Amino acid sequence: MPVTLQVLYPITDDTHFDYDYYADTHMKIVGEHLGAFIDRTLVTKGVAGGPDTPPGFYAIASIVFPTQDARDAAMAASGPVMGDLPNFTNVQPTLLVGNVIG
Repeated sequence: MPVTLQVLYPITDDTHFDYDYYADTHMKIVGEHLGAFIDRTLVTKGVAGGPDTPPGFYAIASIVFPTQDARDAAMAASGPVMGDLPNFTNVQPTLLVGNVIG
């Protein structure tokens, strides 16, 4: 069964997020270190939280792994990916691990 890892970057006071670095550099680092384990990824840039409401998140990365074992292997190899966070944000991301049900 496919499993997912969602990485949510919430917007809070005194935080920043460099979208260009994230898209051009960080996601390449993800691919280099975790790509062999990943089925697919989707990154969404927050633009609104509803009508006339600012977004609550800078971005949400959805990473799909074909199996739990693949996700576990990716997490074991994620040190360089996590170490790159200060290069584009000072946000502490929120993680959601899940099973694909639809």
